Amino acid sequence: MQDDHHTSSSLSLSLSMGTLWVWALALTAILLSFGHVYAEITQTFIVRVRNDLKPSQFLDVEEWYSTTLRSLTSYKSMTLKSESGKGEKQRDFVHVYKTVFNGFAARLTNQQVEELSNLPQVLGVLPDRVRQIQTTRSPEFLGLAANSLTGLLAESDYGSNVIIGVFDTGICPERRSFNDVGLGPVPPHWKGDCVDGEKFMKKSCNKKVIGARYFTDGYEASVGAAMNSSIEIKSPRDTDGHGTHTASTAAGRQVANASLFGYAEGVAVGIAPKARIAVYKMCWERGCLDSDILAAFDKATEDGVDVISLSVGGSTGLPYEMDPISIGSFGAMARGIFVAASAGNGGPESFSVANVAPWVTTVGASTIDRKFPADLLLADGTVITGVSLYSGKPLLKKTYLPLIYAGNASSGNQIIGFPFGASTCLPGSLDKKLVRGKIVVCDRGGSPRAAKGLAVKEAGGVGVIIENVDGEGEGLSADPHLIPGLAITESGGNKLRTYIKSSKNPRATMVFRGTQVGVRPAPVLATFSSRGPSFVSFYVLKPDLIAPGVDILAAWPDTVAPSELSSDPRRSEFNILSGTSMSCPHVSGLAALLKGAHRDWSPAMIRSALMTTAYIHDLSGNPLLDATDYNVSNVWDMGAGHVDPPKAVNPGLVYDLTVNDYLDFLCASNYTEEDINRITHKSVSCKGKPHKPWDINYPAISVVFDMSSRPSKYNIAVTRTATHVGNGSSSYSVVVTPPRGAKVTVDPPKMTFTEKGQKKSYVVRIQMQSVPPGNLYTDSGKLTWTDGKHHVTSPLMVVWKDFPT
Repeated sequence: MQDDHHTSSSLSLSLSMGTLWVWALALTAILLSFGHVYAEITQTFIVRVRNDLKPSQFLDVEEWYSTTLRSLTSYKSMTLKSESGKGEKQRDFVHVYKTVFNGFAARLTNQQVEELSNLPQVLGVLPDRVRQIQTTRSPEFLGLAANSLTGLLAESDYGSNVIIGVFDTGICPERRSFNDVGLGPVPPHWKGDCVDGEKFMKKSCNKKVIGARYFTDGYEASVGAAMNSSIEIKSPRDTDGHGTHTASTAAGRQVANASLFGYAEGVAVGIAPKARIAVYKMCWERGCLDSDILAAFDKATEDGVDVISLSVGGSTGLPYEMDPISIGSFGAMARGIFVAASAGNGGPESFSVANVAPWVTTVGASTIDRKFPADLLLADGTVITGVSLYSGKPLLKKTYLPLIYAGNASSGNQIIGFPFGASTCLPGSLDKKLVRGKIVVCDRGGSPRAAKGLAVKEAGGVGVIIENVDGEGEGLSADPHLIPGLAITESGGNKLRTYIKSSKNPRATMVFRGTQVGVRPAPVLATFSSRGPSFVSFYVLKPDLIAPGVDILAAWPDTVAPSELSSDPRRSEFNILSGTSMSCPHVSGLAALLKGAHRDWSPAMIRSALMTTAYIHDLSGNPLLDATDYNVSNVWDMGAGHVDPPKAVNPGLVYDLTVNDYLDFLCASNYTEEDINRITHKSVSCKGKPHKPWDINYPAISVVFDMSSRPSKYNIAVTRTATHVGNGSSSYSVVVTPPRGAKVTVDPPKMTFTEKGQKKSYVVRIQMQSVPPGNLYTDSGKLTWTDGKHHVTSPLMVVWKDFPT
């Protein structure tokens, strides 16, 4: 798994508007509870009524409203104070509206709301909500306005007829994020099942979580024994938390009053709130077995999912025919299923990207404009700002406590394979006499960050500082520490250790500052996000793009502590996590929305729309930065850029790919016919095929110049075919920003499309005019087709090398 520590008054309203009101009800009707208890709990709803349908036997609308309410199942009037404030009386209504709005407000149960919604006189039912920011914030950050009547959410009906298969650790279906209030029937193309298991029954599924399976055979065969029943459950139920988090990030319903112990407080919602979820649990305590992953691909494809969300790490160097995820995802893609996968958390090192098959959309991670600041106050007046989700009793601001670097507090217990155990605060590595009563500075790495605080606590320490070490840079992820604790950057760590060394009596305290929004710069590429290029193929840009993956709040099981430590007694309905595991379901959710808006789009068209509309500048208009050093990010780090959903729904042009196109690419990449059959389960003859690997109709263009012979000039011609997906006719002109050292021309420089679905091809000629030093060098530019309204941008990369691939 890829995370950083393993985030009307008129009757003439149309039916669609009524449906929208019912959807609004559904989004927050899950506010107060879950499961069987949910149906019995009431909250206030606003009911909009067609008064012209009032039967003549009622003298006024209020009498009619009251009779309607009393006819509902198990309806009880409320005991409320009189409007004068004197005494109490039984009342049916919180309010009755007669002027600007026809209807009433009343306390209702979930079942009663559904009954009302089905009455012909009821135009819609709205939950009585406190207006707050979205606590996941990433949908808002991505431009997905929850109540908009236009745009991607509205055009896709919030993904209601699309099924996302979540490959992960299972799900906690009782969470409010997975309530099915107001959802229509299960999509008719669903052929799957909800499988019984321990602490999970068929009725655990509903119209939101429509299917659930689990796969253990490969795992049990690998570990050589049955599962540890005290830790793991043989069922789709999530005992880890990761699967619940990713599923709700992709498609969670709207939930008000969400937070992690007050952090990120507000309204939580997934990217595609009405999309259906099918759960495929194939990850367990010791990992996810390839055989089980393939079994999940097999079943999900058979079941009829539209999108697969795979927050699981793949190989960083295996050829496609040796990578089960590449093989399984090809079979899914061949049946029209969009597959999104996490890029991995191996950044900032180059060539660390995972899940690199060209038929998979590979997702890196970025920040959003929110953080959880915490200050480390040194006794000399220095302030070092970090991040934290600590929610316990704070340290006194003016009470400075002694500081010690963990590397200077070793217990002498050497842990095999971890020579730096004390500096990284591994369990049992700290000397209690040296640590007791002190704030301990721990190096990042070696163990989960929250576990370092536990190690400090068990050694008698009173606080923990986790510092980024060499290579980890300035990127930070927040953690719900058990003791006062925060994380600081590499530069902050250097400053802190200098202070400790130079001071005879180093002392500090911490101040926790809650949630901050509107942070700039944002987005920023996450330090941990894995980088390209991939040695498997320089001709395919990986990662494809980036999406929010730092400090993402989403649903969490009630059986797992937010720190994921067994000794942590705290529980929360939501948790905040970071990793490309969190960015992947953002793209899975976006794919569901795009599929809902464009049912005829292929997986390649969906990816193209996301890539060609992505942006490479932050919210302030500056080049998108890398959190490692806050220098400008490059194309191998962030792919085509950051997803931009409002533009992706109407991209103008897309680059489509068929199964045969991928077969041609594999032939051109010198895969044997036998290997291609292993990957694709298709027989193919590569003889006589003139294709070059760079001619794959990808939304990015990447070419390789072999420098071994050092001629004076190089020329490569690349062909691309664009499909017009706009309405009517349109004329596009090209604008080229060439990579350094290269001359780029495009023929033709203008394309005119007369109808939707029309295809046009063009040739890009790249001539290298200067030879850089070194055995490997890359640079990038871009190619943009524009009709004045749309800007269809393809990254354009050149690679110079003098070694074989």
